[in-house]
Amino acid sequence: MKEIHNESLKQQLIKNSAYQEHFSFNVEQETRLLHIMAGDYIVKEGERPVYLFYLARGRAKLYATLANGRVSLIDFFAASCFIGEIELIDQQHESRAVQAIEECWCLALPAKQFRAQLLNDAVFLRNLCMSLTQKNYRNIVSLTRNQSFPLVNRLAAFILLTQHGDLYHEKHTQVAEYMGVSYRHLLFVIAQLVDDGFLIKQKSGYAIKNKPAIIALAREMEPDATLFPA
Repeated sequence: MKEIHNESLKQQLIKNSAYQEHFSFNVEQETRLLHIMAGDYIVKEGERPVYLFYLARGRAKLYATLANGRVSLIDFFAASCFIGEIELIDQQHESRAVQAIEECWCLALPAKQFRAQLLNDAVFLRNLCMSLTQKNYRNIVSLTRNQSFPLVNRLAAFILLTQHGDLYHEKHTQVAEYMGVSYRHLLFVIAQLVDDGFLIKQKSGYAIKNKPAIIALAREMEPDATLFPA
């Protein structure tokens, strides 16, 4: 993660993401512009975030290390949304890892400096409540899909969500746990997608060979065309 001193780009991201609208006071001057490469961490597990992040561009994933040492996927973030808001509100909350899936740009406000002011800002708190409600609703929808649709459709949507540069390379054990299926079942469906010519197995993961077909599988579960763009 690197701070970028580019006022023009910063102002562009602030405008395009409606960042300033989340606050009742002007935060632009104190906001930092941060660039995160794919695979780098926005928040490291167990380390309290120095900033309240606002993901203005890009996608990231949230995961935690369990007591038995296993790493569990929890959620996914896409612009525009806050990251680190729970740690801002609850100082006892143990931080989970947030890792960039692709190149990300974040607008960042120093958490310690602005915590008291933010927790007394009715506009910020109202927007934060809306954001948390949307995240909770998304998790409910995800759970419902896990109970209602075949794995091939859910996996297609997951591949589109986590791919970077048309390459899918998530760990099978974590994906199986996240989707609530057995490791063997997951491998069987991936092999089916390979046999059907939708994916090509490579050393670094799976290349998406037939993206329209993957999108079609995902849209059987979620008809909203904007969710899985070509």
